[in-house]
Amino acid sequence: MTTPAPAPTPTPGMATAIPAAPPMYILGGAQTDFARNWAKEGLGLIDLMREASLGALADAKVDARAVEVVHVGNLAGELFAGQAHLGGLLATAVPELAGRPSMRHEAACASGSCAVLAAGADLQAGRYDLALVVGVELMRNVPANEGAGHLGSAAWVGHEAVGAQFPWPTLFAEIADAYDARYGLDPAHLGAFSAAAFANAARNPLAQARDWDFAAAAFTADDTANPVVAGRLRRTDCGRITDGAAALVLASPAWVAEHGPDPADLACVRGFGHRTDTLSLADKLGRTDAAMFPQLAGAVADAYRRAGLTGPDELDVAELHDCFSVTGLIMLEHLGVCGPGDAGRLVAEGAFGPGGRLPVNPGGGLLGLGHPVGATGVRMVLDAARQVTGRAGPIQVDGARTALTVNVGGSFTTVVTTVVGRGADA
Repeated sequence: MTTPAPAPTPTPGMATAIPAAPPMYILGGAQTDFARNWAKEGLGLIDLMREASLGALADAKVDARAVEVVHVGNLAGELFAGQAHLGGLLATAVPELAGRPSMRHEAACASGSCAVLAAGADLQAGRYDLALVVGVELMRNVPANEGAGHLGSAAWVGHEAVGAQFPWPTLFAEIADAYDARYGLDPAHLGAFSAAAFANAARNPLAQARDWDFAAAAFTADDTANPVVAGRLRRTDCGRITDGAAALVLASPAWVAEHGPDPADLACVRGFGHRTDTLSLADKLGRTDAAMFPQLAGAVADAYRRAGLTGPDELDVAELHDCFSVTGLIMLEHLGVCGPGDAGRLVAEGAFGPGGRLPVNPGGGLLGLGHPVGATGVRMVLDAARQVTGRAGPIQVDGARTALTVNVGGSFTTVVTTVVGRGADA
C-alpha cells in the first residue's frame, strides 16, 4: 500500500495572473468517419493519417508544401499496428511534408491535445508560423480483449486493474464508487447522460453510433438490455473501440496577417490548461481535497484565466471527455457549472442538451461520436472551432462564440483544456 501522493500544486504564476499569449489561429481541419473499420477495408494507420491531413489542408486552403512543422498525437501505434515513428510515417503518407520537422506525442487519451499544445508552443515562440497537427488511432484491427489490453498500457501496469479483462471499465468503476461515496450516485443519472450522448450522435454524420438502435431499456439497469461491464458501469456507460483520425492546420498571427484570411472569420485557441498528476488511481482517490480531481479543476481554471474568462457562464458550448458516463458528470462539476454531486440531476433535467444552459458534446462526445484515442483531443478542438465559426452543420449550437474542450489521459492523470473562440474576440 503506497502513501497517497500530495495533490498537484500550482507552479509559479498559475495561482495568480497568467500572461496572455498570442492567439493560435485555426485555418481548417478534417475528421475521418469514426464508424469506419479501416482494417476491414484493407487500410491502416498511414491511410487514416493521409485522409485526415489532406482533408485539413484542403479545408484550410493551404498547400502541404507551405507547412513548416508537424505534430502527431497517438497512444499505441506500436501495440495495435506494430508501427512506431509516426512523425516519419506522416511524411510518407503526404510526401510534400518530407523535410519538415515532425514529432509524435503520447499522453494516453490526451495525446492529441498535447500535440495541439506543442504546435501552439512552436507558433507562439516564433519558431514556425504554420503547423499541421494530426491525431490518429487504429484500434479495430485486433480482437476486443487484445485491444483492451493494449489500452491498459496507459494505466499503471502491474499495479492496478491487475488481471482485469477490461482495465479501463474496471478503473472507472472504482471512480464511480468513489464518487458515490462522496456525493451519492443515481444510476438513472448515468443512463440519462449516455442517452443524451447517443441522441446527439444520431445528428452527427461522422459519429460512430449515428445509426445505432437502442431498446427502451438500454439506458437502465436492465441486465439484458444493458448488461454490467464492470462494477456499476453498464454497456451504454462505456466508450467503444474506434478507428479514426483528425487534423488541424494552425497559424500564427504573423502568417494570418501576411496571407490574408480575416482573423474575424477564423477560430483561435484563446487559452489552455495542462496538468499532470500521479499515474496511480488509488493515490488520487485516497486524497481528501475539496475537488475530487484538483488537477482537473486546476487545468480548467488555467484555461479560463489564459482566455480572460471569469468562469463557465461565458461558455456557449463544451466538448468534454466522456469516455464513461460518470466521467461526464465529474467534468461538469469541475468546470464549475454546478456544485459537487449536482450534475446528474441537471443532466436528467436537460440542462446540458441542445438549447440548455450549456450544450455539452453536441456531436455525441466519446460515447456516441467515438474515441480513437490519439485523435480525440484534435477532434475536440476541431469541433469547437466549427462551432464558434458557425460551420458545425447539423450539430451547430446557435450563436456559439466561445467553446471549452477538456481532454483527459488515463485516470484523470493528464488533463488538457482549451478555450476556443472567434478571432474577432482574441
